[in-house]
Amino acid sequence: MSKLYILKEFWYFLKERKKWWLMPIVIMLLLLGSLIFFTQSSAVAPFIYTLF
Repeated sequence: MSKLYILKEFWYFLKERKKWWLMPIVIMLLLLGSLIFFTQSSAVAPFIYTLF
């Protein structure tokens, strides 16, 4: 099962059930996760930690 299949299923779920309020939550979780992932071993990490 590919990752794109999961995204496609999630999109159909949102469209079918009209659960559009879930989309901002998912986007924020993805942004926060990518921020944590990319700043783990970079020179930007000390500056990101000062924001929180």
